[in-house]
Amino acid sequence: MELRQLQYFVAVVDAGSFSRAAVVLDLAQPSLSRQIALLEADLGQRLLVRTGRGVTTTDAGEALLVHARAMLEISRRARDELGEMEESPGGRIVVGMPPRVALGLSAPLIRRFRQRFPRAVITVLEGLSVALRESLVAGRLDLALLFDPAPSAQLSFQPLMREKLLLVAPPRSKLPARVGLPALASYPMVLPSAPNAIRHLLDSVLGPRRIELQVLAEVGAVRTVLALVATGVGCTILPESALGADDDEALPRAPIGPPAIWNALVLATPTARPATRLVRGTAQLLQELDFRRPHVE
Repeated sequence: MELRQLQYFVAVVDAGSFSRAAVVLDLAQPSLSRQIALLEADLGQRLLVRTGRGVTTTDAGEALLVHARAMLEISRRARDELGEMEESPGGRIVVGMPPRVALGLSAPLIRRFRQRFPRAVITVLEGLSVALRESLVAGRLDLALLFDPAPSAQLSFQPLMREKLLLVAPPRSKLPARVGLPALASYPMVLPSAPNAIRHLLDSVLGPRRIELQVLAEVGAVRTVLALVATGVGCTILPESALGADDDEALPRAPIGPPAIWNALVLATPTARPATRLVRGTAQLLQELDFRRPHVE
């Protein structure tokens, strides 16, 4: 049983078919099938069953899959740690970001990463903070930027930025200098749909005060929220960094409070996995970025 064969086996399971896995691995399909057959012969167990839609794992295959992922992860960590002995470490790092942060910061991060670590590869994955948090705990991410994450003994958080939320209204709307929390209930709202971090923050602040918003519509992306506000559908509640595009300049806005509602962006790292030099260096690059530049989600 070789690590290469385990890598091929996991690739076939993840892809759901030999043909798709062969493309991902850049390997001829007959060669891939032969390696899986050798692995099955070595173990004396049938691991995969071909179906009309691809492949499925047998009970033995499911059992091996857990061990295979663990062994491949241990192998990856060993390679990364050995790479730290060199001045410019190689390897791969996976960073998770919310979409409205990734749009504005992926380019400067990757540009600085390439200058600092020319032998390494960086992958930026986008997703909502809730999903990124789960991926970080599961080991699919090395680092993640999260909005207002729940406390966790499995993660360490480094604060990066705090912003006050604003009430944003359609063009030519008249807003007061400041909007108190109870007054928010009088404005028709277009809000991001759960499990968006801003929506969770609003619910956690307004719920205990029994302030119920007039939600006319829920959509998944902040850019769509702003487009609906611009057409007069209703108001919304967002941080300043979500309003940087030129098309948003005409949207009236007012601070909320007292008390103000603060949106926090943090850098999250897993506590159970030792930080390699590549992880530490990438974390430093993230902390040096300007998070107050305009972003959209």
